[in-house]
Amino acid sequence: MTDPADTPTETREGVLLIISGPSGVGKSTLTNALLENLDADLSVSMTTRPMSKSDVDGEHYHFVDVATFEQNIINQQFLEHAVYNGNYYGTPRMYVQQKLDRGRVVILEIDVEGARQIKSAMPDSYAIFIKPPSEDALIDRLRGRKREDEETIQKRFSLAKKEIAFAESTDVYDVFVVNDDFNRAVAEIEKLIRRRLAEGQEPTLF
Repeated sequence: MTDPADTPTETREGVLLIISGPSGVGKSTLTNALLENLDADLSVSMTTRPMSKSDVDGEHYHFVDVATFEQNIINQQFLEHAVYNGNYYGTPRMYVQQKLDRGRVVILEIDVEGARQIKSAMPDSYAIFIKPPSEDALIDRLRGRKREDEETIQKRFSLAKKEIAFAESTDVYDVFVVNDDFNRAVAEIEKLIRRRLAEGQEPTLF
């Protein structure tokens, strides 16, 4: 049987995969595994925030000034955009569409509100929300990162509970995946996406 991920890109439709989930749930680690296992492309957001010393332009974000970003808004160049901590963030439409036209899997890691905007702009996108196995497991993971004080952890935990509740109350997400076992969660998402690719595969003409 032919693996749909190995099918020539000219013969199938691409898939825009949206990954969301609260802080500490492991979504970035899952995304990195999926990028490798599915030979997928990561959608890199555009932002007006200043670059840090560790940032690489075009890899972590596309860094632009406010005037450039706002011109892109006027020209409808974003699938979604928002302001966070006084800085613009947005998902460039052209990059995503070019990859999808080539039959690629494009992964976009984004919050619930961004996912809602993407789903509105591209209803065929496939949205997955990553959930922790329990609230206790989530706060243990937040504490286990040892990067923040308890007050900050509690704020993140409170926000995470609200984000999960909001996600469950919307019709944005196609699937909710519980990340109780990393390898199992990766395998489950891979299976879903390969099935989606197979469904979008067109017959090859000889």
